[in-house]
Amino acid sequence: MPITIFTDGSSRGNPGPGGWGAVVRTQSEVRELGGREDHTTNNRMELSAAINALIYVDESIDDSEIVLQTDSKYLINGITQWVKGWERNGWKTTAKKDVENRDLWEALSFASKGLSIDWRYVQGHAGHPGNERCDEIATGFADKADVALYHGPKDGYTIDLDAEPSPTTGASKKKPSSSAKAYSYLSLVDGAFMVHKTWAECEARVKGVRGARFKKSVSPEDERRIKKEWGV
Repeated sequence: MPITIFTDGSSRGNPGPGGWGAVVRTQSEVRELGGREDHTTNNRMELSAAINALIYVDESIDDSEIVLQTDSKYLINGITQWVKGWERNGWKTTAKKDVENRDLWEALSFASKGLSIDWRYVQGHAGHPGNERCDEIATGFADKADVALYHGPKDGYTIDLDAEPSPTTGASKKKPSSSAKAYSYLSLVDGAFMVHKTWAECEARVKGVRGARFKKSVSPEDERRIKKEWGV
């Protein structure tokens, strides 16, 4: 039976205070991990969650077959598709720009070596028990909350990590109404993500720009959902 890892990252602002969470399940035990930074981004926390979970497995568990589940397409695409090209190109993108978060990509590449990892995408905020627990840990650390992390027998863990997504959460929720009061405005231009306080700021950035994406969020959770939907 492979080791199963669930990971998630969160930031209050981009950048802003952030946290990461991970749940590691082996044949006999479950270990929850978490951490925070005062000034970071959501993507850095997603990467940090995977790095710390893999380091824990490599140092503590005599097994190299792993299934890692994450709701971050940025993480999966980066480690499975982009990182080798970045390394060959001297850590430059195809647009000849410096790769963002190079330090963490290098750390993740190093932590992954020698391990057989099946990287799997799960939809965020869709009721997947492992993903939901990691989100709770990550947001708790971001908010400096007192997060109790479990470490003990698998039979004593109260969350069923194999359960199907809850029908009362995630995908079953209605999408926020477009008429709801805005929490923030989000834009994505040439791969660069920004959060705006007003529509005027967002419009000024995206107007007339081919391929630009923009959207209104109505809550912190909605903002995180859109960011992950966009792969940032």
